[in-house]
Amino acid sequence: MEKGLQLRDARAGDRDAIRTVTLAAFREYAAVMPAHWERYRQGILNALAEAGSAEQIVAERDGAIAGAVLLYPAGTVFSRPDGARVTIERPEVRLLAVAPAERGRGIGAALLSECIGRARRGGAADLTLHTSDFMRAGQRMYERMGFVRAPELDFHPSPGLTVMGYRLRLGDPAS
Repeated sequence: MEKGLQLRDARAGDRDAIRTVTLAAFREYAAVMPAHWERYRQGILNALAEAGSAEQIVAERDGAIAGAVLLYPAGTVFSRPDGARVTIERPEVRLLAVAPAERGRGIGAALLSECIGRARRGGAADLTLHTSDFMRAGQRMYERMGFVRAPELDFHPSPGLTVMGYRLRLGDPAS
């Protein structure tokens, strides 16, 4: 982890900074998904406002939030855009975000490593996440860290848009 970077659980006073960093990190995708951006942006805001049972982890440097992520436990129930309700069977990483000015410094990998460690310590056999085909930098990082495509976890929030599942095997929780 980069010197001067601290990972910690988010506090109530971090909400505005987390929202700002997360929207800034995802805003670059507005141009590649113009028909879906506003709904996606609202989904981000809703997830951040209603994190529920998720662990919200931040990366802080010099007193400022440089990145954030949500780690949901197995058993969390989500509503899909079509209204269907889905219960996740394994812990899941969501909304991994790094402030654009902080990219390339290992912050995303540090946050993801923290999620992996927490899932392992919690006894999970697998950790999952979702991404889209245009989120190439994230895909490269996930694959570098051992995640593999899990097409059985894919879903289609609208015609022509695939949200791709990835899985990391953490090992046998009984061992």
